[in-house]
Amino acid sequence: MIESQKNQQSKPRDYGMFDAELSGAVLNLQLLRRLFKWLSPYKWQLLASGLLVLLTSFFAVMMEVVISRVLVDYVIIGETNSTMPDMRMIELTQWVEQVFDIPAIYSAGILFFVLMILFSITGHYHRLTLISAIVAGLRDLRQDLFSHMETRPSSFYDRVPIGRIMTRVTNDVEALYEMLRGMGSLVGEFVPFFVALTIMLSTSVELTLVLLFFVPIVGVATYFFRGATREIFRIVRNTVSELNQNLQENLSGMQVVQLSQREQKNLESYTKINKSNRRYEYKSINLSTVYGAFNDSLASIGLGIIIWYGGGQVVQEQMSLGGVILFTRFMNMLFTPVVMLGEQLNVLFRAMASGERIFQALDWDEQIHEPANPVELSGRLNGKVEFRHVNFGYNAETQILKDVSVTIEAGEKLAIVGPTGSGKSTMIRLLGRFYDFERGMIFLDDIDLNDLRSSDVRLRVGVVLQDFHIFSGTILENIVLGNPDIPRSRAIEAAKTVNADGFIQRLPNGYDTELVERGANLSQGQRQLLAFARVLAADPEILILDEATASIDTETEMLIQDGLHKLMQGRTSILIAHRLQTIQEADKVLVLHHGVVKEFGTHQQLIDQKGIYHTLHELQFQDVSLDEDGRAIAKQKATDDAS
Repeated sequence: MIESQKNQQSKPRDYGMFDAELSGAVLNLQLLRRLFKWLSPYKWQLLASGLLVLLTSFFAVMMEVVISRVLVDYVIIGETNSTMPDMRMIELTQWVEQVFDIPAIYSAGILFFVLMILFSITGHYHRLTLISAIVAGLRDLRQDLFSHMETRPSSFYDRVPIGRIMTRVTNDVEALYEMLRGMGSLVGEFVPFFVALTIMLSTSVELTLVLLFFVPIVGVATYFFRGATREIFRIVRNTVSELNQNLQENLSGMQVVQLSQREQKNLESYTKINKSNRRYEYKSINLSTVYGAFNDSLASIGLGIIIWYGGGQVVQEQMSLGGVILFTRFMNMLFTPVVMLGEQLNVLFRAMASGERIFQALDWDEQIHEPANPVELSGRLNGKVEFRHVNFGYNAETQILKDVSVTIEAGEKLAIVGPTGSGKSTMIRLLGRFYDFERGMIFLDDIDLNDLRSSDVRLRVGVVLQDFHIFSGTILENIVLGNPDIPRSRAIEAAKTVNADGFIQRLPNGYDTELVERGANLSQGQRQLLAFARVLAADPEILILDEATASIDTETEMLIQDGLHKLMQGRTSILIAHRLQTIQEADKVLVLHHGVVKEFGTHQQLIDQKGIYHTLHELQFQDVSLDEDGRAIAKQKATDDAS
């Protein structure tokens, strides 16, 4: 099983798909079927909305009949024997006259008022039920998408820009909302379209056919308009995605931007993308304006034909005046759905591209592969770690680790040293199951890491990376991280152990103090102390410190040294650091160079070998480049860590 997983993992993946400019189909039925999977739990709401829209459409048609056939023909002209259909509205008006003993005009007014109230109520609840079902379904889709992206491995995020993912979760889901809402509104327009068409045909076939002649003209205009805007809308979507990506990169790195005084350069870059987006947005707006004006012109022509032809029919007493007015009122019902359909096609086009993006992300199956029959861990691990002939590269072209083998006994402290890029951090990322590896094995207490669930491994391995993350929320929430097995008392005790309790108690609300994004209201040293408390509260058997004290000032470091000694007590510890004191306190030292284990032993043993470790020691572990024989290529000024 593991071998098949490795083979699947080794298959090349096209990460460029997330940068591809998807055009989308006008109507992708398979995509719509998948989308309705998230709407199906709310099918009764959608059904209720459908019934309400039928009632709304019926009341809309009846209101027009009351105006033309009842008010004009019956009340004003006094005609009751016309062959034109009145949908029994004249009969209903006469009934109201008799029951309430009021004039016909009041009766018609009451009837119209009642129909208008019913139209408003059913229309309101149609929109309410429709939108609530759509919002609920897309909420579930967005949650599933977020949950899916949370389980993608680090290798995925190494290659896919975060801005592209943000666009899928935000803008693309919003595009689906606009499409679904528009489709619901379109149904509400087409129901009166067919009712009005039936009444018009029963009134005057000739005039109805003349007006219907304009419908294919609108359809052809819509076809060419969609063709002209297809490419524009595709570019608009991609420029929006680029804007999101650029914005996310600049805001997340704002301190670096300000320190390097790149504000103007970044503004120019953002402005360039923004201008491109604005240019194509203007083009789409201009085309939409021309399209709208064309449809308005056709409506005016249709109105002129009704007045000219219908007026002649009235003079010849072949049609009532109310019938002509009814045609003018129904003309909007005839043309509006066609115009809305044209507009909705453009929304549909945008949504199809957005849907492709969303389902592309949902279908991306890359993940840390889990064993079919995992080994269950019972009780605490002893903490023995073994790397056995491990080879690994972040891509097929470059190998970072090359046949790495090392054993760390339970409770032992191992320091890993080496120049930048030698593979130190890669080793601990593999141990934390952030990546799959094809060749070689890693063992925990003689259990193959690939036979353990990644979640089980991460419960047993506590990692403090160089770039640890602080979440928005309280201090306590950042220590517990939602783990129900960590009570408040244990979190506070962990903070006390690493000497974080002092600064926490000085905060306005202590452990309940709210932190802003990325913990910006804490100092760097305080954030690192908080990260130590977080790991200690989880109580892992194996502790990994990746440059964990690199950015802590001397005074703060003195506070945590005692806490670190307590933290490492009884735990297997892997330390990646340039500080000489930390390395000397380790039981063993591993020297990596270009991903190869060059030296392994105690501090004194490696000093006596006069090899790479001796060279690094002499240079006070500053960040230098070494040749294949371990000689310094270029001596650099010692860093603060070497002091």
